[in-house]
Amino acid sequence: MNTDTKSDDFRDRARAVLLAGVQGLVLALVVLPCSIAFFALTLVSLALVPLGIGLVTTPAVLTGVRALADARRRLAAQWCGIRIPAVYRPLPAGAHPLTRTFALLRDPQVRRDALWLPVDMTAGFLTALLPAVLLLFPVEGLMLAAGLWRAYVRGPGDTYWYAFVPVTGQASAFVAAALGAVILLAGARLAPRLLTAHFRLTRAVLGGDAELAERVRVLTETRQDAVDTSAAELRRIERDLHDGAQARLVAMGMDLGTVEMLVEHDPAQAKKLIAQARRNSAEALEELRDLVRGIHPPVLAERGLGDAVRALALRLPLPVEVTVELAGRADAPVESAAYFAVSEVLTNAVKHSGADRVLVDVHHADGRLRIIVTDDGRGGAVIGAGSGLAGVERRLGTFDGVLAVGSPAGGPTMVTMEIPCVLS
Repeated sequence: MNTDTKSDDFRDRARAVLLAGVQGLVLALVVLPCSIAFFALTLVSLALVPLGIGLVTTPAVLTGVRALADARRRLAAQWCGIRIPAVYRPLPAGAHPLTRTFALLRDPQVRRDALWLPVDMTAGFLTALLPAVLLLFPVEGLMLAAGLWRAYVRGPGDTYWYAFVPVTGQASAFVAAALGAVILLAGARLAPRLLTAHFRLTRAVLGGDAELAERVRVLTETRQDAVDTSAAELRRIERDLHDGAQARLVAMGMDLGTVEMLVEHDPAQAKKLIAQARRNSAEALEELRDLVRGIHPPVLAERGLGDAVRALALRLPLPVEVTVELAGRADAPVESAAYFAVSEVLTNAVKHSGADRVLVDVHHADGRLRIIVTDDGRGGAVIGAGSGLAGVERRLGTFDGVLAVGSPAGGPTMVTMEIPCVLS
């Protein structure tokens, strides 16, 4: 069993090393010609801008450069799992060629793509070629020991250099083979790392501050969403107070004023008004409690997210099974966002899914609060503008959270919410 495992590990390692060499060779054969060609085209096109020809050619050339950079981004993700961010500015539709050209040149990502070309055809070419060289060059050394040296050394005065080893006969050919074996061992260890280094170099030049720019863009959007959500929440509170509790309290005050006038002349009617005022006060109190619960449920503040979700499930008209695995409590804003996100998802399940049963799983792992809500309804749920799920996505986005929905036609529906956080 142990021997089989070691054999499998060796085969996997050999396969990975060979794959790195082949991929490096493929990259090297493409990097140099493509980068040189696009670099030359970019320089020529920019030089022709004053003549007007470059206004037509520059956007096309820079689009080709972007396609080349995008292809390298895809290979980095597929081959080495390295993500290279890209944030391109949208181009003005129907703009004049001059405006379009200068809009491209003002785009920081486009400029990074252009600056990447000379780096790619020099250092990028070497880092791509080295994995292949470290695997292919030792083959020649081994073949020299097998008799290939006779094709190069045809007389007593002939010398063939293999790296720094002079090959003049069979003995020196064995020395070259030994050197080739050492290089092969080094290549087996370094080839995957060198291929990774190539893509890391690409990320350093192409990525730049793109990730930071994307982060700023996301934070700007989530901040605006948070401001809009807060404003909408304030309007809802004002409307509920005005139309609900405030109206009942005003009516109760009017009833009590009437009671003051009737208490001596018509005690029976006064008693009726007092009873009505008592009902209004009870209803106003209940509406105020509902309003406070909608702002921040007391059970959430007192007992945490797990018990709050359980209490929420008890109020639903269908069976809800809740599983909670939390070793502590998250920050209050995170708990509030998670609670109302779960509330919205459960409300959607009750109203639209036609489900008979709902499962809610709340747990924390790998620094993320993960909530999964599954129902056995009809499916078809999507995140779209105007839907409750879009609001949930915006709410979670304020905390760098994400929402994923799997809801094929016919069900079931699985809604997964994740928020990065730590538990106290």
